[in-house]
Amino acid sequence: MASFPLLAIIVAAYTLFALAAPGWLETALFGLPLLSGVIVPFRGGDILLVIGLILLCVEVYRATSSSASAILNHVLSLIVFIIALIELLVMPRMANMTFFLIVLMTLSDVIAGFTVTISTARRDIQRP
Repeated sequence: MASFPLLAIIVAAYTLFALAAPGWLETALFGLPLLSGVIVPFRGGDILLVIGLILLCVEVYRATSSSASAILNHVLSLIVFIIALIELLVMPRMANMTFFLIVLMTLSDVIAGFTVTISTARRDIQRP
């Protein structure tokens, strides 16, 4: 479970909702009242973006480990990115800004994961 890429949950959830219940992604589920008096509506897709950003933070933290499971996580994260990118390019229901941002999160996960792991490994090697 330690090597499972958490953003795969967001990609799978968005894909499921886009194919089975596309209206849920666009429906305002609740509003966040601000001090200015404006209420910011949260749609289903927005909720997935917020959860995805939280999971991206967790993934970056998990990338600080240079264990074998962390390396497997990076490889699986790359696969999740490739699948999400293909979905974005090929599936008409995925061609929107919300899913594009999810794809960017998966790309950020891949880049951050490999970068942090390489930097950590390099630092460990350079210690006397």
